[in-house]
Amino acid sequence: MTTSGTDELATLRRLVLRAAPRLRRPLPWVGSSDGWAVLVSEIMLQQTPAPRVIGPWERFVARYPTPAALADRPLADVLREWRGLGYPRRARDLQAAARRIVEHHGGQVPSDPAVLRTLPGVGPYTAAAVASFAFGRPVAVIDTNVGRILARAVAGRPLRPVEARDLAERFLARRAPARFNQALLDLGAQHCRSVPRCDGCPLASRCRWLGDGGPDPAARSAGVSRAQSPYRGSQRELRGRILEVLGAGSLSLAQLIASISAPDAERVGSAVNGLVHDGLIEWRDGGLALRGETR
Repeated sequence: MTTSGTDELATLRRLVLRAAPRLRRPLPWVGSSDGWAVLVSEIMLQQTPAPRVIGPWERFVARYPTPAALADRPLADVLREWRGLGYPRRARDLQAAARRIVEHHGGQVPSDPAVLRTLPGVGPYTAAAVASFAFGRPVAVIDTNVGRILARAVAGRPLRPVEARDLAERFLARRAPARFNQALLDLGAQHCRSVPRCDGCPLASRCRWLGDGGPDPAARSAGVSRAQSPYRGSQRELRGRILEVLGAGSLSLAQLIASISAPDAERVGSAVNGLVHDGLIEWRDGGLALRGETR
């Protein structure tokens, strides 16, 4: 089966743009032209659902409205602001990116996707998203939901990475790239999910997979992430609990183990070593503290 041709892509593109207003989710960063606000949102959205990001994003950009405001703060303060979002290495990388922006880009978030990718914690997706949404650059934005749309509705088959990227670039609406990219993200979040909700989908009448049937092509397609392992009882949960406890002040290892009611001291030790290695906590005067703690 071949991928949709030019005419079919144009038809699908029109359907997406026509549905954009009703698909648009009430997310406070959508429509912003503030490169920093958009960058913060995109870093927070890595591995975290959008509804969970709204409150933390609003608080974070209020406290750190510019890269310079974040760059010179102790990492301990940044980690406290990040609490509840998970994957705290993102907070560390965001601060490192802020410092790079201040030192090498005059405090202004760059608009070129290639330059954005030189910032710590910024990969191809995040660079494309910031370039498109904040600066209107005509670059395709492919997250796991967009990957499903490409595989299901547009191609009707699994896509290799190079095929997904090529198809996304050909599918992109050049006259309104940010609006089109956002509409695809909204469409994927609301309809083209891991378990699809085809009723009411604006592409249902032209969806290749819905029309042809067969196994779900998205499950084996590039750009579509696999399900995460359970959080409860995981090492990720333990790491988060350690950071939360140390947010109240430094503790000895014994006090830390007692504070989190962890019966497996070896597992706690492993988590502590990992957090130290990641530069998120540090040994200080025989105890443990958030990195850069000043109080």
